Amino acid sequence: MRLKDVRKDRQFIRPEICRTYNFGEHGSSLGQFFRQYLESIKLNDVLVDWKSKDLSYLQEEKFLKYFASLISNAKPVHGADAVFKAYNIDGDVRMHYQDQMDFERIARQFGIFEEWKDGIPRTSYKGVVVFRWQTSRRIFLVGPDSLKQLGIL
Repeated sequence: MRLKDVRKDRQFIRPEICRTYNFGEHGSSLGQFFRQYLESIKLNDVLVDWKSKDLSYLQEEKFLKYFASLISNAKPVHGADAVFKAYNIDGDVRMHYQDQMDFERIARQFGIFEEWKDGIPRTSYKGVVVFRWQTSRRIFLVGPDSLKQLGIL
């Protein structure tokens, strides 16, 4: 799905509640990243009544506005010490990366997956990678063209 020829400029979103179970080191990647990134992921065991949830915000037009507002409201941090600054901010944080090397540097500092394939980082939406850090805080790693793609600029 992340290859340009397959993706055809389409985007996909990932759920914040994990709906998959990683069964270990014997999958298709032969456990390549299992211990480092996947072993600690817990399968959601809380019953969710999906029929009672209003998921209309996930429709493309609504989601774009919803996601853009989350990023707009996140506290921007800049500079070489941006990761350090993020440690000292309560609430959501927005950090910008310039290219693949810059993204990988920031990802390493947070201990998140650095993988990049065919021009985009894993799990990105419009070039933005979101992850939860220190419980409820969200970090938005924003690509060079992401704000434009989201209609923020």
